[in-house]
Amino acid sequence: MPYGTLGENMKVGLFIPCFMNELYPKSCVATLKLLKNLDLDVDYPLEQTCCGQPMANSGCSKDMKSLAINFVETFKKYDYIVAPTGSCVTMIKDHYKPFFDEDNEDYNKVKTSIYEVCEFLHDVLKVKELNVSFPHKVGVHNSCHGHRALGLGSPSELNIAPLNKLKNLLGLVKDIEIVDLKRDDECCGFGGTFCVTEEALSVAMGKDRIKDHLEAQAEVMTGADMSCLMHMEGIINRDGNPIKVMHITEILAGEV
Repeated sequence: MPYGTLGENMKVGLFIPCFMNELYPKSCVATLKLLKNLDLDVDYPLEQTCCGQPMANSGCSKDMKSLAINFVETFKKYDYIVAPTGSCVTMIKDHYKPFFDEDNEDYNKVKTSIYEVCEFLHDVLKVKELNVSFPHKVGVHNSCHGHRALGLGSPSELNIAPLNKLKNLLGLVKDIEIVDLKRDDECCGFGGTFCVTEEALSVAMGKDRIKDHLEAQAEVMTGADMSCLMHMEGIINRDGNPIKVMHITEILAGEV
């Protein structure tokens, strides 16, 4: 096993967001393939359900209690929990607290064991090599939850030393060209149910992000949150823009 810090008996539980399971199965399979390529012992528990984020975004936090309890019960047995999403991971780490006692061992274990997949590869496994190639110009969309809540990058508003874990991982891919964007950590406007309640504003923000990628001549837009990419893919398809959307795991796993 190439990553000895995990130990031979460590087991990884794969959490797949509900909308990705239904709408983006290719990205889900790429996540599994990526982890398997690194010789990890990965399990996909069939008891998993939605994490409850849609209810929380709509102010229906009481309705998500059963989902929070189910998630902890399902994933507490794993050494690490990995998911291809920053927003759902943030939901579990930061917003399940009201449903559990402060000293609840199961929840405390889960919230400290769950990682967004890029965070896991970069910070836990410390991957230094990926034997894949992707000969395209790629623009990186840094989603708000991943970039700011999980620390996948350094927010530009803080004026601190630049860091971008997604770009660091993509830099391990052969033949790739990462383009420079003018505002590479600006919100795309998705925001869960925000895109329904504030449709015009949401679309305008999404168009701004797409324009930035197009002006940088990106062939592919990628990121760690498929929800943001889904939002912009809808606009891209409607407007007929010449750019493709791919979850970062598809590129890192060599799914071209």
